[in-house]
Amino acid sequence: MSGFNMEVSVFPESKRRFWCSAESSLLGKGRHPSSQWFSLSISPTKITPQPLLCRSRFLSPKKTHFKVLSIQRNEIPVVEGSSIDEVYDSLAEQLLPTAAVASNPNSKFIVGLAGPPGAGKTTLALEVVRRVNMRWPQKAPSMDSQVKPQDVAIILPMDGFHLYRHQLDAMEDPEEAHARRGAPWTFDPARLLACLKALRSQGSVYVPSFDHGVGDPVEDDIFVNIQHKVVIVEGNYVLLEDGIWKEVSSMFDKKWFIEVDIGKAMNRVLKRHISTGKPPDIAKWRIAYNDRPNAELINKSKKNADLIIRSVDF
Repeated sequence: MSGFNMEVSVFPESKRRFWCSAESSLLGKGRHPSSQWFSLSISPTKITPQPLLCRSRFLSPKKTHFKVLSIQRNEIPVVEGSSIDEVYDSLAEQLLPTAAVASNPNSKFIVGLAGPPGAGKTTLALEVVRRVNMRWPQKAPSMDSQVKPQDVAIILPMDGFHLYRHQLDAMEDPEEAHARRGAPWTFDPARLLACLKALRSQGSVYVPSFDHGVGDPVEDDIFVNIQHKVVIVEGNYVLLEDGIWKEVSSMFDKKWFIEVDIGKAMNRVLKRHISTGKPPDIAKWRIAYNDRPNAELINKSKKNADLIIRSVDF
């Protein structure tokens, strides 16, 4: 089918504390201006038909409009802009109405953000969250201008769900486990799933972060509270459909995937490895042995997204 011009209105969806402690693991050891028009292109990507309407309970009277240059049936919308800031702005505008109309104190709009290493997931999540939190007061004019509003958006990084080094040590091939750290089986998706379920049912949860200097998670380092209405779960494998990862993916209201040329992504990862002190030859070996195979697997999960974000240099 040939492309055709059209306009699409995208409607986003939108007291007890819960700790996701290591003991709860089932695996044991083993990121201004007001709304405006953006020129965004929709490129073809084969997929089962997916509507652009999110769940009706979060419909907002104000719509975020995108001017779509072309779209074909049975394909995932692809967002790209003339600059990365334009992409950040458009994504934040999708989420703002969600936060503005969420009346249930415990309600959460949870976005799964995936993409290969070096795609820019953390940077995009930080920028979108920053924009949502900055623009939120404009969406709540009844708030006291003398009181600094609480953040309504937060990032929940998958990195905190790495297995501990001592868990890798206990595996059948510890050397291989450490060499492949970052592969899906070196994470604890059961624990991530438990945290997401608690967030849905309780409205708040403590989750771990990851200390790259130490090389292990930091327990209860991030608190997603009742006031947080938008949660971006950012990580490599959150859209996988293998095993328990499929249950993790089912927890999201929206699924975003950052598409990037794999060579460009690996070059970014190489620079990252070298910047942390790895000799260039060791960094190149790690990319060939671990990072690139992981990236190729992650790219297969793109078909499970309902929005693809075309990576722009930042």
